[in-house]
Amino acid sequence: MMNRVFSLIFCCLIAFGVYYYFAANHNRVRNSKPSGSAIICFGDSLTSGTGATEGMDYPAQLSSKIGQPVINAGIPGDTTARALSRLDQDVLSMSPRIVLMTLGGNDLKNGVPKDAAIQNLKTIIEAIQAKGALVVVGGVDIPFWGRGFGAGYRNLCKDTGAVLIPNVFEGIIGNSKLMSDSIHPNDAGYAIMAEKCYEAIKPYL
Repeated sequence: MMNRVFSLIFCCLIAFGVYYYFAANHNRVRNSKPSGSAIICFGDSLTSGTGATEGMDYPAQLSSKIGQPVINAGIPGDTTARALSRLDQDVLSMSPRIVLMTLGGNDLKNGVPKDAAIQNLKTIIEAIQAKGALVVVGGVDIPFWGRGFGAGYRNLCKDTGAVLIPNVFEGIIGNSKLMSDSIHPNDAGYAIMAEKCYEAIKPYL
């Protein structure tokens, strides 16, 4: 009898711990019940779809997955500073509900200091969140020459309550079957990106 009681108590404690863990993590996400109407992909060439055939960029493939329109607000070569300069027109004025960002890769490539890039991203995220929208950040975490950007993304999302995809390139970059060139995916690579983004936003749709 005592063994059954202890087993029941143990199971209850485990269940409570699991619930608390997921509830706490969910509550850390800012705007987990977002307002607004538009789903927007905001970023650089990874968003615009360099290397993809027509209609196979990741925002288009994400749109097919969720059965809703997705706005592609990607511009090849965009840095965090240039993205910040067009934020009002391309995102804030569009009644954003969920905004997925791929930004920072060009800052990394161009030698922009990590702290400057992360501060730009923080300004962008907080401005979008002030509209009541959920923000999802596609991070870049490249070994050896990543200059700490991977940790920067992690700390940024922890501080702001944005949802993080730790390395949107994971499993894609370096695989010739998934890349159109050395830095841009092909249709199959963008499909993997779309799936990662879908999994990130699925709880909030």
